[in-house]
Amino acid sequence: MSKDILFLLEAGFKDDAYPGKTFLCPQGTAIEGVLALYPKLEQHLDIRRVAFPRPRQEVIALAGEANQALPLLILSSGKQSQHSTGQAGDHQLVAGRDKIVAALAELYSIAELHP
Repeated sequence: MSKDILFLLEAGFKDDAYPGKTFLCPQGTAIEGVLALYPKLEQHLDIRRVAFPRPRQEVIALAGEANQALPLLILSSGKQSQHSTGQAGDHQLVAGRDKIVAALAELYSIAELHP
């Protein structure tokens, strides 16, 4: 893979535990905002929006079953970030809104989240 892959949940997903309701992922929505503020990120990222239900086979194939919680950033082979939260093969993983935004700031020179 030549680009980093960013997995996000599709907007407006349904959860069988809450019939008749649709949802946004709070963490993913914040990252969608960062993507809107920095459209240049789309040059560097393969952004994939996936359905809510598990198992999330597309994520599992690249990051393993234990790493299918979203949002998730999978760095391209050999790329490293001090904000890594795990590893899948030769790819570092970055999970969670704050860590992902920190990694994007580190790697692509965008603004950081204010502490």
